[in-house]
Amino acid sequence: MTDNQGASYAAAGVDIEAGDRAVELFAPLAKRATRPEVRGGLGGFAGLFALGKYKEPLLAAGSDGVGTKLAVAQAMDKHDTIGIDLVAMCVDDLV
Repeated sequence: MTDNQGASYAAAGVDIEAGDRAVELFAPLAKRATRPEVRGGLGGFAGLFALGKYKEPLLAAGSDGVGTKLAVAQAMDKHDTIGIDLVAMCVDDLV
């Protein structure tokens, strides 16, 4: 297997440390905005919210950026599957 030195989050323009700092700044605000129905905590791939009128249901919600997937699709001039891939990525985070 070859070592690809060019493949990294940083090379793709992603600043992990900046993201971590943003979460640290956002966390106190998120904690203040919570309610008893919120399940879990900050940092997961999806948020969970209890719906009280049903037998133990949870509403799961999430969002994600397109990241490098769109850049790859544009570089390959292949746009017919990118929508499917992006939806699948979000669904995967929920399950």
